[in-house]
Amino acid sequence: MNKKTKKISLFILLVIILFINFYPLPYYVTRPGMAQVLDEIIDVQGGYDEKGEFMLTTVRMGEANVISYVMAKMKKYYSLEPKNAILLENETDEEYQVRQSYYMENSQENALQVAFQKAGKEVNVTMNGIYVLSVQEGMPADGILKPGDRIVAIDEQNFDSSTGFTNYIQGKQVGDDISVTFFRNGEKLTRTVAIAELSETKKPGIGIVLVEDKDVKTNPEVKINTEQIGGPSAGLMFSLEIYNQLVKEDITKGYRIAGTGMISSDGTVGPIGGIEQKIVAADREGAEIFFAPNENGAKNSNYEMAKKTAKDIDTKMKIVPVDTIDDALAYLEKLEAKK
Repeated sequence: MNKKTKKISLFILLVIILFINFYPLPYYVTRPGMAQVLDEIIDVQGGYDEKGEFMLTTVRMGEANVISYVMAKMKKYYSLEPKNAILLENETDEEYQVRQSYYMENSQENALQVAFQKAGKEVNVTMNGIYVLSVQEGMPADGILKPGDRIVAIDEQNFDSSTGFTNYIQGKQVGDDISVTFFRNGEKLTRTVAIAELSETKKPGIGIVLVEDKDVKTNPEVKINTEQIGGPSAGLMFSLEIYNQLVKEDITKGYRIAGTGMISSDGTVGPIGGIEQKIVAADREGAEIFFAPNENGAKNSNYEMAKKTAKDIDTKMKIVPVDTIDDALAYLEKLEAKK
C-alpha cells in the first residue's frame, strides 16, 4: 500500500470515527444514574443528625450517537427516548435544561413548605404567580403568552398554587374565554385567551407549561445544593430529609432509604419517569427501602413498575407505595429501629 493510499484510508477511517462518535441521532439515551445521600447536600441550620440515610435517585440522560444507540439496544435498563418525547414542541436542549432547573427549584420550595408544616416549624410562603415555561404552538396561548411571562391572575382571581390555577382552567368549557393578567419585562398586561381541548390530556386548557413562582422563607434556614440535578422528582425525598433534620426523632431508624416522586405543596406525591432505572441505581447503592409513587393504585403505576424491576434484578430492597408524604411518615413510624 503506497503512502497516498494509506493517507486516503486513514482519512476515511477518521471520518467514520467522527461520524460514529459525534453525529447526533434524534434520540436520548437514558440509563440508571446515582443514589445521592441527601444529608450531604441539605443542611438545616441547627438540625439533628441521623444514623441512617435518605437518598434521592436519578436517571442519566445524554444525546444518542451511533455507539450509545447500539449500547442502548443491547444493555438492560438502558432506554432510547425520541427527542420529541422529551422536548416540548420547538424546545431546544438549552431551554429543556432551564425548564428542568425551574422544576427543581419548585420541588425544593414545595419540600420546604411540606416539611416545615409537618414538623410544626415556622414557614412563610408568598405566592407571586405562575411562570410560563413554554407555549404550545397552535394552542390559544400561542402568540399571546411567552416563556418567562409571570401570570398573576385569571379572571381577576389569584391562586395559592399551580393546582388551583389548573383546576380553575379545567373547570371551564372548551370555547370559553378567560382574562389572563401577567407581567412581561416589568409591564403588567391583561389579555383574553380562549379555552381549547389539550391534545395530550383531552382536558380544557390554553396550551402552556407552567411552574409556580413563590418565595418560601423558613426558620431555621435551610441550604440545598443541587448544582448537577434537575427536574421535580426528588421532591418527596427532599421533604423527608428536611423533616428529619427538623425533628428530634431520627425517622430513618438507621436504614438506607431511597425513593422518588414529585411533591405538591399539600404533600401529595406525584409520578415520575425512569422508575425502573432509579430502582437499579438505588439497589447499586445498597438502599434497603424505596418509596415509589402509588398513583392511587393505577394500573402500571410507578409502584407497580418498581416492584417488577425489583423482582427482575432480585433485590432485597423493600418497595413501599406512597400517595402522600403522610404515607411515608406512617411507614417509617411503624418501622423497627435497625439493630
